[in-house]
Amino acid sequence: MTELLTGVSLGLGAGVSPGPLLTLVLTSSLERGFGAGFRVAMAPLLTDAPIVAASLALVSSVPGAVLRGLAAAGGIVVIGLGAVTIHGTGRQPVPGVPRPVPQDWWRGVAVNVLSPHPWVFWLTAGGPLLVAAWRRGPAVGIAFVAGFYALLVGSKVVIAFLVARAGRRLGETARRRLVWTGGALLVVGGALLLWQAAAGRL
Repeated sequence: MTELLTGVSLGLGAGVSPGPLLTLVLTSSLERGFGAGFRVAMAPLLTDAPIVAASLALVSSVPGAVLRGLAAAGGIVVIGLGAVTIHGTGRQPVPGVPRPVPQDWWRGVAVNVLSPHPWVFWLTAGGPLLVAAWRRGPAVGIAFVAGFYALLVGSKVVIAFLVARAGRRLGETARRRLVWTGGALLVVGGALLLWQAAAGRL
């Protein structure tokens, strides 16, 4: 029970923490509705298995150059997505305009797998906690992981639903301004990742 509660609390904290993936959930929900935000929110379930496996294998140490490289690559991807979001705000007149489903999936996957945040979490806190829980029993380890991802993804899904619902009530000008702001935040977040990589702050 303790491990489940730990996973739930950590997952909720990570799910609602500001970051590139959450910003992408917000902008996608505003642009194209709940379905798009939902698909982006699912990204950790598609990407984190190899991240967790690699982190457990390297839980004692990992070269700083690896995290800096991830941060730099992630920063470039996030800046690109932000620029695309800003550029597209004037060309999408109504919320819920359909876009090919794979594009939403892959936008979320690209941001999440190239972000240093899941790597840092599993290398520092998540990995040791999972190893300790697994030693107490496989069921305990599974409970920790299940609680973590239920809240990590679930909180983002709830946010996507609320934002998409609110977006339908906004005027077109207000909705475009919010999407533009989200795109600008993606650019800023990507630039911050690049700066952290260059400054060796990861």
